[in-house]
Amino acid sequence: MKKENISYPIFDLIKNHEIISAWIRNSYFITKEMSLTEHGLKHADFISKRSLEIAKAIDLNIKNQDLVLSASYCHDIGNFLSRTYHHYFGSMLIFDIFKDKIDIQDLTIIMQAIANHDKEDMKLVHPVAAIVIIADKSDVRRERVLETDLEKIKLDIHDRVNYSTIENKMTIDNKKKTITLKLKIDTQYCSIMEYFEIFTARMNYCRLSAEYLGYHFGLVINDFKLL
Repeated sequence: MKKENISYPIFDLIKNHEIISAWIRNSYFITKEMSLTEHGLKHADFISKRSLEIAKAIDLNIKNQDLVLSASYCHDIGNFLSRTYHHYFGSMLIFDIFKDKIDIQDLTIIMQAIANHDKEDMKLVHPVAAIVIIADKSDVRRERVLETDLEKIKLDIHDRVNYSTIENKMTIDNKKKTITLKLKIDTQYCSIMEYFEIFTARMNYCRLSAEYLGYHFGLVINDFKLL
């Protein structure tokens, strides 16, 4: 199979910018101190790759693929300033750095996606924003748990649910117009009901975002279709 030779210049500019890297690193430490799941470079890499996977599967053009990668990679940079308003801070920070380096329309789409990804203020304004939301809200997996003491993990429902998720895959069927999140959960650490206790809202945001793209969002846990 011939390897794709696609260039993503905006993403390369953002990912290789030393200030962006510093903000992501600092956001990791801030959220770790808050006893949250991992919000650093690994999360940024995971959702940027998942976002690109979705963008390609639904046939977004190369420019929008570039914007999806860019927005998803730096969507959480504002966490080092404030968890509550991190989506707004992140949007403004991106503008301040790249206003003279990225076409203003492209930068606006990235800013909107960053500002709109927070679940409390989600507003669907562009396919790029919808894809970032799906990728971000579907990132539940054991690797995101920063606590190493298993007994402490068991006491925190967010850590417990993430720790129990040993497999996280997404499939996109362009013919059937479906985006399906497939999880394997080790029920010795949490029940499927506990997953829904904290992730129902996030799955609803994924559903709304998928519908914006013209797709149906599905959820399969341990081979059982739940949505």
